[in-house]
Amino acid sequence: MAGKSAAQVQKRLRQKTNGEKAAFFPRFFKAGPGEYAEGDKFLGVIVPDQRKIAKEFKDLPLSEIDKLLHNPYHECRLTAIFILVAQFQKALKADDDATQKELYEFYVKRLDQVNNWDLVDSSAHKIVGPYLKERSRKPLYQFAKARHLWKNRVAMIATFFYIKGGDFEDALGIAEILVPHKHDLIHKAVGWMLREIGKQNEPLMIGFLENHHEEMARVAIRYAIEKLPERKRKEILAW
Repeated sequence: MAGKSAAQVQKRLRQKTNGEKAAFFPRFFKAGPGEYAEGDKFLGVIVPDQRKIAKEFKDLPLSEIDKLLHNPYHECRLTAIFILVAQFQKALKADDDATQKELYEFYVKRLDQVNNWDLVDSSAHKIVGPYLKERSRKPLYQFAKARHLWKNRVAMIATFFYIKGGDFEDALGIAEILVPHKHDLIHKAVGWMLREIGKQNEPLMIGFLENHHEEMARVAIRYAIEKLPERKRKEILAW
């Protein structure tokens, strides 16, 4: 796609703006004063339209993806993430190790720009998880221990890839590191991944809760047990 640019992507996104969404998104994504996404800007473009535009620019050069990731508008960054994920998944299917490495390294060096839960949740388990599957997973633990909200969430959500394959070890290890975390977005991520483990191995998930419930945030526990029968949920919440 020679000649395609970040400016063209932004132009296409502006063609899909919605005033009501532009007014709503700052509240939904916590972009107000003192909130975790303080100052973020929104065009008001819905995700399906962003995905369509990402497909149009699926071969956008990394230099242009980088410009989108540094754009002040949320939708530009999320569209960049969709493009990056598509390129990584293509390299994965082609067993192209060199391109996978390039895209993985590009992504992890820009986690300051992957700066909201939807950007993390659209990418961590589709880039970081697969890339580290047959490699050392030490980076996950480094991200989990970093004083960086988005690296922490990337660490937890990346393990979703392993959970879906029946491999729970790293998910539980990362969850254990993040249990004492102070931020609601991490509590929810921990609870969500525990819930996914519970879909396949309920006793394992409940055992983790038994061991850690005293230090876990209630929201993490509630997320983890969401799919259990009401009686069991009430029993766990009463511990």
